[in-house]
Amino acid sequence: MAAKDYVSDHEKIKQFLMEFSSVDGEGRKEFKYAHQLTNIAHREQIALTIDLDDVRDFEPDLVDSIVKNTRRYTTLFADVVAELLPVYKQKEVVAKDALDVYIEHRTALEQRLRQPGEHRDPHNKYPPELMRRFEVYFKDLSLSKPVPIRDVKAEHIGHLVTVRGIVTRCTEVKPLMCVATYSCDQCGAETYQPVAALSFMPLVLCPSEDCRVNKSGGRLYLQTRGSKFVKFQELKMQEHSDQVPVGHIPRSLTIFCRGETTRQALPGDHISVTGVFLPLTKTGFRQIAQGLLSETYLEAHRVVLLNKTEDDEMTDADLTDAEIQQLAEEDFYSKLAGSLAPEIYGHEDVKKALLLLLVGGVDRRPDGMKIRGNINICLMGDPGVAKSQLLSYIDRLAPRSQYTTGRGSSGVGLTAAVMKDPLTGEMMLEGGALVLADKGICCIDEFDKMADSDRTAIHEVMEQQTISIAKAGIMTSLNARVSILAAANPAYGRYNPKRTVEQNIQLPAALLSRFDLLWLIQDKPDRDNDLRLAHHITYVHQHSKQPPMTFQALDMKLMRRYISLCKRKEPVIPEELTDFIVSAYVELRKEARNNRDMTFTSARNLLAILRLSTALARLRLADRVEKEDVNEAIRLMEMSKDSLNHTEDRAGRPQTAVDKIFAVIRELAGDEKTVKLSDVMEHCTRKGFKPDQVEECVEEYEELNVWQINQARTKLTFV
Repeated sequence: MAAKDYVSDHEKIKQFLMEFSSVDGEGRKEFKYAHQLTNIAHREQIALTIDLDDVRDFEPDLVDSIVKNTRRYTTLFADVVAELLPVYKQKEVVAKDALDVYIEHRTALEQRLRQPGEHRDPHNKYPPELMRRFEVYFKDLSLSKPVPIRDVKAEHIGHLVTVRGIVTRCTEVKPLMCVATYSCDQCGAETYQPVAALSFMPLVLCPSEDCRVNKSGGRLYLQTRGSKFVKFQELKMQEHSDQVPVGHIPRSLTIFCRGETTRQALPGDHISVTGVFLPLTKTGFRQIAQGLLSETYLEAHRVVLLNKTEDDEMTDADLTDAEIQQLAEEDFYSKLAGSLAPEIYGHEDVKKALLLLLVGGVDRRPDGMKIRGNINICLMGDPGVAKSQLLSYIDRLAPRSQYTTGRGSSGVGLTAAVMKDPLTGEMMLEGGALVLADKGICCIDEFDKMADSDRTAIHEVMEQQTISIAKAGIMTSLNARVSILAAANPAYGRYNPKRTVEQNIQLPAALLSRFDLLWLIQDKPDRDNDLRLAHHITYVHQHSKQPPMTFQALDMKLMRRYISLCKRKEPVIPEELTDFIVSAYVELRKEARNNRDMTFTSARNLLAILRLSTALARLRLADRVEKEDVNEAIRLMEMSKDSLNHTEDRAGRPQTAVDKIFAVIRELAGDEKTVKLSDVMEHCTRKGFKPDQVEECVEEYEELNVWQINQARTKLTFV
């Protein structure tokens, strides 16, 4: 670029920083950047963020140049700011810290070394970066759209781009050298080397005039205290799942954060990053081995936490009184629950339970012990009752969540994997789904299809809310303060009312007891209900929205804000309710003992009632739990229990011949899942059953689709 262009740009930037103003609410002019420069001069501020919308209003021609050549203009702005700072330093700072004294010493040294007319090596020149105590960042235009990670390509090199995604990994913050200072062992001269890339070749021979003239060949030694370091952190960002084409692997992008952009995000956060897209320069053997290929990264200028499914940035904007009044109308509890997935017909109590899962209870910490407040729910049910749809809706609604399926997840994928950090070569942990969903919800579909070895990874998370790792010399405990929402099909595909709950569910008792609510949704043929359901589905299919309801379903954004407001409350259980809760729990135990019910006999059910009660109090934005909250919590517990037990009409009835024959066949098949019908007949007749009873059993379970018979009717195969 010509010197004239440089001068004009320099002047434009200077004019912009000094003269740009906006009008505040009272009609007064506010010099936005002049005020920030004063703060920087007095060391009250470090980061100077230039809003490109302001630059466009002041000098439209300059914006395009900044977007297409961001790194150069960052240096230009930094030079202008350094030039203007003495003007804005209206008062001297009385207290001088060690760094001020050091800088004064440096300046005096520079004056002493500078002799008129002397030609000095560029390495001996005093680099301006060494004295700078500020950082310049750009904020992208408000009208510019984020670029999908998949579409950030070679044409964007050097440009300012904004991308969105989820953070999968972040390194710890480390010091990165930006100016290396050496001293010569012969002449004592200081030599400076600005470091632009992550790797650099250190200087060895002294370039000063004395060593060059005398040919003394002074050796340079790095002075760590004299060098300048900045905070540095590397993030790994992955594109959102909805941007990944079917059959493709999600793309990742490396983000380099320096200075004030560090410590802005954690693994699992949905973020928007504005930065410069650059190639990673390598030196030495790695460059030779790599050839013409170059890795790329994004140098962050701005990191913003996102509200996941919304386009706006995450704000703590409270709801207005009018909005709270609108929510707190009559029967607002049912209204909020009905607004969850309104396209799905029915399931009122299930939706109420899911609403409480979103709000959550209150954590308790008596003497170092932790009692979790997160609510865990398992939805069991026949195929086609919209379990997966409910899960995906909750995944979209929750501000922080992960969605995974049983077969598609390994134990390592859920907890954490040990990997080698490509930057430092150290062993490090990369969080799995449960770690990424910390302080959120992890939705696990097809829970029954998970391998037993993988399912055990969830046991500790559901109660202790931590993940203990002992791998590759790394022994640690990771936080996983997560609510688990699982969906599973009963054994053999459909729920068989002729068998007990334990035989139908076939999940370990240790795991079942950790779920606060275990809900069974059955698909029973009922003419009136089927008619209403069919009308509902056809209406949704035709109009792409739910049929008219008795109330207006709440907007997802409003619900998210209200739930966020509820989570700030910490309701307590008053002493007068203690006896009532205790007697209610004892009554539940007594009923369970009389009915020989093994699913609700743990003390964890008492804690579940307390969690649901505090969640209901939070939902009312109350500070105390009322008796109605406890009653509603017990009612939900009873409803979930009834959903499992109301199918068993034969309380205590002995097993029929068909049930006993099924048990024999199941035992005979073992792990093979295939058995000859002749062997079945032989075994059953040996145990005293008649051939027509065996035939009846075979036909009955064939109709239930538990097993299939081949065409020749010689083999029986379990589905």
